[in-house]
Amino acid sequence: MKKLPPIEKIYEAWTALADNRVKMNDGYADVSSSDGEKSYIVKFQGDTYSSDDNATYWQGYPGYPVIAVLMLQGKLPYDAEEAALWKNINWTALNKKYRNNYAKAVEEVGEERGIDLTKSSEAANRVMDTLSGLPIQIKRKI
Repeated sequence: MKKLPPIEKIYEAWTALADNRVKMNDGYADVSSSDGEKSYIVKFQGDTYSSDDNATYWQGYPGYPVIAVLMLQGKLPYDAEEAALWKNINWTALNKKYRNNYAKAVEEVGEERGIDLTKSSEAANRVMDTLSGLPIQIKRKI
């Protein structure tokens, strides 16, 4: 993998999983956006992944839909208790509000919900550490 995502994409993946917005199929997954306005298709074949979400397609790093799929596949650690803390968040609106300053969006949610951001950060870092070592390729299309 050439590029790693911002760590905040882990939080968005947790939300997608906690909200049951990831539907796995044979060779692909359908992932609904946090505001319900869009649906992303994550395709996978072996260790190659593609997705039509903006981060994966345009930035070349695994966006939250790909990260969520990797968690469901058991390739990344998934902490269901941690994910539950991040349930029902409209990341689309928050990221727009903060002009894609993802850290500010996470900080707002943490403060509003009384989430221990140190603990969440440690869990997110464990995911990132594993992600950085995965022998996967991110492509625009499979």
